Amino acid sequence: MQIVIIGSGNVAYHMAKAFTLKSIPLAQIFGRNEKELSKISEELHIPYSTGHLEEADLYIICVSDHSVEEVSKIITKKNCLVAHTSGSLPKEALSGEYRKASFYPLQTFSKSKELEYEKIPFFVEAENEKDQKILLELASQISEKVMESSHEKRKYIHLTAVFACNFVNHLFSRAKEISDSQEIPFDYFLPLIDETVQKIYEIEPKQAQTGPAVRNDVRILQLHEQLLKDESLEIYKTMNHSIQKMYEL
Repeated sequence: MQIVIIGSGNVAYHMAKAFTLKSIPLAQIFGRNEKELSKISEELHIPYSTGHLEEADLYIICVSDHSVEEVSKIITKKNCLVAHTSGSLPKEALSGEYRKASFYPLQTFSKSKELEYEKIPFFVEAENEKDQKILLELASQISEKVMESSHEKRKYIHLTAVFACNFVNHLFSRAKEISDSQEIPFDYFLPLIDETVQKIYEIEPKQAQTGPAVRNDVRILQLHEQLLKDESLEIYKTMNHSIQKMYEL
């Protein structure tokens, strides 16, 4: 099967690398950013182009959500399968007369960070059973965790990921601002962060909750609020209110 990846960003790079490491041949990686495509091509030994899109049986579009529809229009071949990697868009966001699908890897991607691809869950949706099987088998060559998922379900998967990843990372950034303001090395907090994450491998997150809010320690909560201002103060209040509401305090 001839496979082409479209895109040159983080997801495109890691999809291309995952395929390459599992010896799944790629006919081409295609996109607009020649500098980034050249880097990927040189590292992974995949042909690339910014102008000529190769004929393929499967095109995997790895671009930002707002670009998916426009990029999908460059594929004019009718007898092919096209899948996007978005967590929030329906397969119908693809604009063409080809067969449409979704091939969603649940992970946060950065080019500079190595990943264990076999641990990345993949969620697959296609228009028919044959294409569903093709994509499930393809994903299973990369990952140990593969399942079918409708667009409706995938919207909630993506929403959960935003809470579990994007929001948490933003809190890390806010925490680092506080530690930096007091010249406290942020890496001193990494063991605490590691232990917090490791806990939820063994017990439910709700059972693992600690801190002044779940203890309803009003004195500490008020003390912390005096140390904060602006957005950090609002975040602190909102988070504590949410914790106390969850535990009915």
